[in-house]
Amino acid sequence: MGASALGRLNPFRKGRRRWGRRHNPDGTMTLVDHLYELRYRLGVAVVAVTVGAIFGIWWFSNSIYGLPTLSDVLLEPYCQLPVTQRLSPNGTCQLLQTEPFEIFMLTLKVGVSVGAVLFSPVWLYQLWAFITPGLYAKERRFARLFVACATVLFVAGAVLAYYILPTALGFMSGFGGDAFFTALTGGKYISFMLLLLVIFGVSFELPLVLVMLNLAGIVSYAKLKSWWRGLVFALFVFAAIATPGQDPFSMLALAAALCVLFAVAMTICKFNDKRRAKKLEGQGLEGLSPDEASKVDFRASDLDTTPSQSPKQHDDVT
Repeated sequence: MGASALGRLNPFRKGRRRWGRRHNPDGTMTLVDHLYELRYRLGVAVVAVTVGAIFGIWWFSNSIYGLPTLSDVLLEPYCQLPVTQRLSPNGTCQLLQTEPFEIFMLTLKVGVSVGAVLFSPVWLYQLWAFITPGLYAKERRFARLFVACATVLFVAGAVLAYYILPTALGFMSGFGGDAFFTALTGGKYISFMLLLLVIFGVSFELPLVLVMLNLAGIVSYAKLKSWWRGLVFALFVFAAIATPGQDPFSMLALAAALCVLFAVAMTICKFNDKRRAKKLEGQGLEGLSPDEASKVDFRASDLDTTPSQSPKQHDDVT
C-alpha cells in the first residue's frame, strides 16, 4: 500500500502518457486526471526553475567562457555613475551591505529570477501543454503565436529598461550635487532594478492584448482609430504611474516605446479588418453586423388543403 501511495504521489509516473494528444485526441479527462496532470506540470516547472536558480547563483560570482559575472552585469548601471556620486571604498564600484546575510538573500533572489527567465520556455510549455487539450486547432495556433510574441516583447522591454537605468540613476542621484554620494544597499538596488525590468517587460504586452482582442473580433480598427488620442494619453498616464522611479527618463522611454508598439498594433488590426472584410465580401455577407439580429418572416404560410388521392384503405374486419 505504501508503494502504491508513493506511486500516486510521483508526478513523473508513466500513467501521464494518456494525457497527451496522441493517446487522448479529444482531450477528455476526469477531474482526478486533471489534478494529476496539473501536479506533473507544476513539478516539471519547479524543477526547471530550481535548476536555473542553481545556475544563476553560480553565475553570480563566476564567469562563463570569459563573459562577465552576473554581479558585474547587475552592477554595470550603478557603476556608470560618476565616481563622486557613488560609493567606491576600495577604488572599485561596490554596493553596501547593512544587514547580516543580506548578500545571501540577494544572491538567492537573483538566482531564482535568472532561473525563471532562462527556463521560461520550459514552464511556458508546461502551461501551454496543460491548457491546449481544451482548445480547438485554431485556438491552439493563436495561443502558440501569442506565447511566442509575448516572450519576445517581454525580453525587449527588459532590455530597454536595463539601458535606461543608468540615465535614471544619474538623474535621481544628481540633485544633491557634490554634497552627497549614492551609497545604495544591495537589496534596495537589486529590488529596484528587477522591478523596473518586470514593469517594462509586462507593459510591452499591452499592444499585444489589443491585437488579440482584434483577432477575436471584440475590438475593431475603426474603434481604435477613434480612440487613439485617449489611448495615447492613457499610455502616458500608465507610464507615469507604473515606473518605480521619480525620473522623467524612464517614464518617457516607456511611454514612447508603448506608443510605437501601439502604432504597430493599429497597423496589424487595420490589415486584419481588411482581410476579414474581403472574406465576408466573398461570402456575400459584407455590411452585416454580427450584433444585428437576423430578419425573421412572421407571415403565415398557406396550408395545403387538397384531399389525398391515395386509395381508401379498409381494415381486415371491413
